Amino acid sequence: MKALTRVTGVVAPMDRANVDTDMIIPKQFLKSIKRSGFGPNLFDELRYLDEGQPGMDNSRRPLNPDFPLNQPRYKGASILLSRANFGCGSSREHAPWALEDYGFRVVIASSFADIFYNNCFKNGVLPIVVEESQLDVWFEAMAKTEGFSLTVDLEQQTITDAQGQSVAFEVNEFRKHCLLNGLDDIGLTLQDAEAIKTFEKKRLQQAPWVFGHIN
Repeated sequence: MKALTRVTGVVAPMDRANVDTDMIIPKQFLKSIKRSGFGPNLFDELRYLDEGQPGMDNSRRPLNPDFPLNQPRYKGASILLSRANFGCGSSREHAPWALEDYGFRVVIASSFADIFYNNCFKNGVLPIVVEESQLDVWFEAMAKTEGFSLTVDLEQQTITDAQGQSVAFEVNEFRKHCLLNGLDDIGLTLQDAEAIKTFEKKRLQQAPWVFGHIN
């Protein structure tokens, strides 16, 4: 998993509440478990004017000109701004995979669905909760300013705009540690690799039949 310490980037808007995981990555794209290749189908039903299917050449599909991600001003955005209950619906881990694969490292909303929130931390995406009133300020600034950007500093737990105005956010210390160090569940386990090897050697001597060895 890629570590996340500080992100400065263009902010893209998803100005709606209850953005569910099927909207983030539709069900027909869930066949792969490679964690990559989902970015082109992020928000597929909103992004394209036709119905997407696995294996389609997305470069030939008609784009929805009204959808923000298709507009030049939001090209290369790495921070997504949304509303309440982001990531609701099914528990598919493909949703943060698609966001990360597209290029989003941070999602800011007033609340998140619990499972999606947890899955983000396990896949290198930082979900941040702020007040609706603060979201209103940023959505308004984004509409007025092309290339509107924010700086998210995970270590300092701050979000800062181009004028230097900062907003603090809360994050669990363990989750923060994992993101700062690029540790997913596998990475955490591998930190104890030597202890695991030692235990296995000892266990092999104590109970060889567990490993298929019969004296």
